[in-house]
Amino acid sequence: MMTNAQIIELVKNTLVSAGSTFKQDKKDAYKRAIEVESNEKAKWVLQTILDNAEAAETNLSPLCDDTGIPHLVLEVGDNAAISGNMLKAIRTGVKEGLRILPGRPMGIIGNDSHRIDQSGGLNPDPAGVEQAPILVRETDNDVVRLHIMMFGGGPAIRAKTYRVFHKHSTQVVLDEIVKWSKEAVSLLGCSPCTLAVGVGRSHFEATSMMVQALVDGRYDQQSEMEAEITRRVNEFDIGPLGLHGNTSVLATFMKVGPQRASGVRIVCVRPCCCFEPRIASVELSDE
Repeated sequence: MMTNAQIIELVKNTLVSAGSTFKQDKKDAYKRAIEVESNEKAKWVLQTILDNAEAAETNLSPLCDDTGIPHLVLEVGDNAAISGNMLKAIRTGVKEGLRILPGRPMGIIGNDSHRIDQSGGLNPDPAGVEQAPILVRETDNDVVRLHIMMFGGGPAIRAKTYRVFHKHSTQVVLDEIVKWSKEAVSLLGCSPCTLAVGVGRSHFEATSMMVQALVDGRYDQQSEMEAEITRRVNEFDIGPLGLHGNTSVLATFMKVGPQRASGVRIVCVRPCCCFEPRIASVELSDE
């Protein structure tokens, strides 16, 4: 079994990697977008974002000034186990990673009312940015695997979770997703986006599906529905940073959960910014 000290070290390094590094499939997606972009201003933006990402990876520095809120997904295999001590070690590793990255100090001090109205002031410690509740899911392998994502404020502002009357048609739901995405991408500013979509039976489930879509999604693998959403939003000619062009959206990551016999589907759409998803993963169990 791994010691708490080993878990803390792995989690710390994984958080720094999530906040400073593009995965290879995302780098390749940017390169493809640059090759096909006909708008010279848009092409320059795409290349600058990629150059920034490569510099951040080299220096292990934040990809963006908005370093994000840690969101964690924990996968537990059939014969694996987690304990309260492991969860405490993960939380400690997150805090240490925020200090090293460093995370932007933006945690609010005080009671419930103070945290809502910001009257308590800012916590100067980067580790004062508390992680979101951990999402746990099963995996077929006998491992404990942790995924860390850093969620920025802009995408959270432009995200939407609401009901859609499906009218017994998948296309009706896709049309609504495209409509929401067009508005969100045009208002977000820091595009090209990666659209994260979850469809569930409740607002909680739809949001959790969206988070899992970001963990499972790949830029080089798009389902028919994902490809349609990406294509249709790109046709609106919003472009990188709103400067027009072919690439408003790099890809769509979509996860559909169980559904109920009902007239509505609960849909969550998050327009992840040009640096998101900022994600890294690590196994926390011995082989």
